[in-house]
Amino acid sequence: MEIKDLLIFQSVAHNGSISKAAEELNYVQSHITARIKSLESKLQTQLFDRHSRGTTVNSEGEKLLVYTEKILFMIEEMNKDFRDSENPSGSLEIGTIETIMKLPMVLSIFHKNFPNVDLTLKTGVSKDLINQVLKNDLDGAFVTGFGKHPEIEQIDIFQEELVIISDRKTVYYEHFKTRPLLVFNSGCSYRTRLENWLHEEGIMNPKIMEFGALETILGGVVSGLGISLVSRSAVSHLEAAGIIQCYPIPKEYSAISTVFIRRADTYLTNTMEKFIDTINEFKKESRPPLITPIFNVSDYNKYPV
Repeated sequence: MEIKDLLIFQSVAHNGSISKAAEELNYVQSHITARIKSLESKLQTQLFDRHSRGTTVNSEGEKLLVYTEKILFMIEEMNKDFRDSENPSGSLEIGTIETIMKLPMVLSIFHKNFPNVDLTLKTGVSKDLINQVLKNDLDGAFVTGFGKHPEIEQIDIFQEELVIISDRKTVYYEHFKTRPLLVFNSGCSYRTRLENWLHEEGIMNPKIMEFGALETILGGVVSGLGISLVSRSAVSHLEAAGIIQCYPIPKEYSAISTVFIRRADTYLTNTMEKFIDTINEFKKESRPPLITPIFNVSDYNKYPV
């Protein structure tokens, strides 16, 4: 069995068509057909169901596809590592949540030190980014509220404090029952903490408005549309300017770790090693954020949030 056969099999499986695979790989259709038949003969099983609309992988084909993608991924990792050096090149796909204010500094340092690396950044909520790392769709990701996973290696970066934010008007406990909560999509660890805290306080079905960008959420808060839960570092400039007000919440919900994650079984290329080194150097030079005193839960019925 040749690597080329696995590439052909993967292309047919993904495209669902011999002709589309031939076009993608720049082969004649007869060659694709012959290689698939040869592969099926070697494995002594049929891999596709043929029909008028093309081909569909059957259960045996699905099994082979899992192995194929693991093998081809490892080959690409091997090739990437041998292309690497003290001045690595190639690509690095990194995911991140939107609320890490210090991330641009990390990326800037890395880009200046290793300009030949094609660094791609993809934003999303923590849950989706974790799944993409597990599926090898991302080389790594910056997420929050991550616990432990047997297939994931993590590097602690810094601790954040989450705070309730509102416009200049004072927010009271009762407002959580009437004013909209401006949050990211489901899967955001900030949103999960806010909902869990409100549930503990007896507020089961708050009004929710979902947004896809931090700037939109902050704009909505400043305009008086609603209230939100974000990291203090993300809004310290707005608080200092008197544009918004910040309110602490209990420590079990406010203290949250930002971590960098990657698959534990993925080979550590020089490119990724340099990126992790950059993160660790940044950690040494970066001062931890200040944590303000936290009210007790019982205080919220007596005072503004």
